[in-house]
Amino acid sequence: MNDTLASPSAIETLADLLHRLGDIPLERIRFHPYPGTATEQDVIEAEARTGRLCELVDGVLVAKAMGYYKSRLAVVLGFFLETYLESNDRGIVLGADGMTRMEPGLVRMPDVAFYSWAHFPNRLLPPGSFVEQAPDLAVEILSPSNTEREMDRKRAEYFAGGTRLVWQVYPLSRRVRVYTSEEAFVELMEEDVLDGGAVLPGFTLSIRRWFERAGQRSADASE
Repeated sequence: MNDTLASPSAIETLADLLHRLGDIPLERIRFHPYPGTATEQDVIEAEARTGRLCELVDGVLVAKAMGYYKSRLAVVLGFFLETYLESNDRGIVLGADGMTRMEPGLVRMPDVAFYSWAHFPNRLLPPGSFVEQAPDLAVEILSPSNTEREMDRKRAEYFAGGTRLVWQVYPLSRRVRVYTSEEAFVELMEEDVLDGGAVLPGFTLSIRRWFERAGQRSADASE
């Protein structure tokens, strides 16, 4: 999955590149630095240079899909998770700019991520800009420019890296797919309750309560 784009046998056309990245819109692919040559340092510098958070995939800077309501949902979920952690001190929560080095040259930024203390000896957070492993829980809140193929690839990377739970959130329909493996999921609707399972024992959150606290959008809003 992570073959370098510099290899002619890996990528020969722009269509190949788009397919490899999950058929994402062209506007999310950054051409400075040139695709196939981007580095982790470029990820660190991208926000200051472009005003966008960017992930690093196969040597390509890929701008994160953005939107204010996506950010709002992430912040509210972070609030509920931190409230739970106040009395269940199991780890830490990161937001969308929390850079995760899934493996050398592959950097992802879940919209919300939970890491158990087991990843941090003596509960000391690591130096540097990156967390060095996949989160225990990764939350991806979809925007219009996210594609199913892109999300399929992300989930494969998360679970290959050791993630145990992925919540894939669809804001317009107020539904959440709860993945316990790359392909296995249960789909929850607004009337259902999210469950932290073995990752966050005892954590529950009404999906309706989550969205109500985030705020109601106008009827013409889109995912």
